[in-house]
Amino acid sequence: MSNSIAKINRISSLSNCLLVIMFFIIACICIMPLIFVFIISISSEKSISTVGYSFWPQSFSFEAYKYLWLTRDTIGRSFVVSILVTAIGTILGLILNANMGYVLSRRSFALRKFCIYVVFIPMLFTGGMVANYMVMTQLLRLKDNLFALILPGVCSSFYIIVLRTFFQTMIPDSIIESAKIDGANQFRIFAQVVVPISTPALATIGLFLSFAYWNDWFNALMYINNPALYPLQFVLMSIQRQIDLMLKSKNMIGAMYNDISSLPSESCRMAIVMVVVIPITCSYPFFQKYFISGLTIGAIKG
Repeated sequence: MSNSIAKINRISSLSNCLLVIMFFIIACICIMPLIFVFIISISSEKSISTVGYSFWPQSFSFEAYKYLWLTRDTIGRSFVVSILVTAIGTILGLILNANMGYVLSRRSFALRKFCIYVVFIPMLFTGGMVANYMVMTQLLRLKDNLFALILPGVCSSFYIIVLRTFFQTMIPDSIIESAKIDGANQFRIFAQVVVPISTPALATIGLFLSFAYWNDWFNALMYINNPALYPLQFVLMSIQRQIDLMLKSKNMIGAMYNDISSLPSESCRMAIVMVVVIPITCSYPFFQKYFISGLTIGAIKG
């Protein structure tokens, strides 16, 4: 029986070769945009204005990276801020979302239905931007505070529902009951029983949280006026806006016209993309082991 199943699952050498070629092409298609952006970032402005965006520019230039290097103090400080916000926000978000998801997955919890409605309603209706701003600045007084970049995204109804579904369907009640019989309280059951076997779900939610915090610039625009607390994305966006503003007003500046015309506006835009993308890309291998398993949450039961 086992030999027949193995024979059915076995694929021919030709099919294996075709699958390898197909996945190689798909991998090239996925990585090609990043390579294209990098090539544009090291293309000269003259080449971009002549032939446009091209894989084979007429000439290369590192002026965009040199221009960003001139602002290395600001970028370095904002880089540290982004790392702090991403690390603290991801850890705090995992703790809060996982605890809430686990509580809602327990049928013995008395307020389970009421709390599910409380979590579910924000998925349909939100308080709006003005209400959020008033709560953050007037009630919590977090204007110009690092937690103004962390708290708005730390809890999500979507993440709580995903984790609740995982805990409810993938963790048998018998394991929880066995731990209770052995004398473990709820905190010990969650920390020493539930969390170790929920790594795929937690890694997936952690990856989503880290991407959201790393790419966020809107909260800095809303709540931060102190330049020392600007995250990386907000600083890079400000640099790009300054270049665009100087190029638009070059006719009024007069004597500085030649210097402003030489600013690497297009290549600088792509260099900013590379600076933003590379660090968060390096975090993916740490989550890759669990990410594929996490994507199938709720897809297979049994």
